[in-house]
Amino acid sequence: MRWSIELLRVCVACLSLCVSVISAFSQSLDSDFTFTLPAGRKECFFQGMKKDASLEIEYQVLDGASLDVDFHLHSPSGHVVASDYRKSDGVHTVETEEGDYMFCFDNTFSAVSEKVIFFELILDNMGDGEESEDWKAYVQGADLLDMKLEDIMDTINSVKSRLGKSLQIQTLLRAFEARDRNLQESNYDRVNMWSCTNLFLMVIVSGIQVYLLRSLFNDNRKINT
Repeated sequence: MRWSIELLRVCVACLSLCVSVISAFSQSLDSDFTFTLPAGRKECFFQGMKKDASLEIEYQVLDGASLDVDFHLHSPSGHVVASDYRKSDGVHTVETEEGDYMFCFDNTFSAVSEKVIFFELILDNMGDGEESEDWKAYVQGADLLDMKLEDIMDTINSVKSRLGKSLQIQTLLRAFEARDRNLQESNYDRVNMWSCTNLFLMVIVSGIQVYLLRSLFNDNRKINT
């Protein structure tokens, strides 16, 4: 009977551990978004946060004249906690309070050029740790098997953190690649335009020079015989 109880506790502990692992990898608190900000416009976004959590915002201007934008981050109380002016990229991390945070991208200083903007949100300490610790209530009495579930959970959390960081780096690399590609395409079009302009001017100048040289050797004076 005692052996059956111990086996039942071990099964429950393993099941709870599996559920914790699945939930750890299925619930992601990282998100990214790419949008077009028209000329002379301002766009704002909202993110609900808990107290004593961490909010990290990273943004990049992928396309548009000068590759710059104004950025403002407002706390739930309305205070500006971070701001950038005419920058192409930026990273801001804040310790949050309870409420909705507002962050805005401002392109009102540009009357002609629209901007393509990428931003990523990374949320930490949002309260998921309390749920992931419920498995500890089921492992009392299973010490004889020396399973060291805490070490397993620490390893799983470390792997999850590194995978999340790898995903973040890959997303940022894709954003850098998109911005570089847009810049190269813009330079390519500019080079082609000026090359065609220079070629057209060279043809006109060559024609004028030929006409002037021929006019020097033309003798239109009348000769009396």
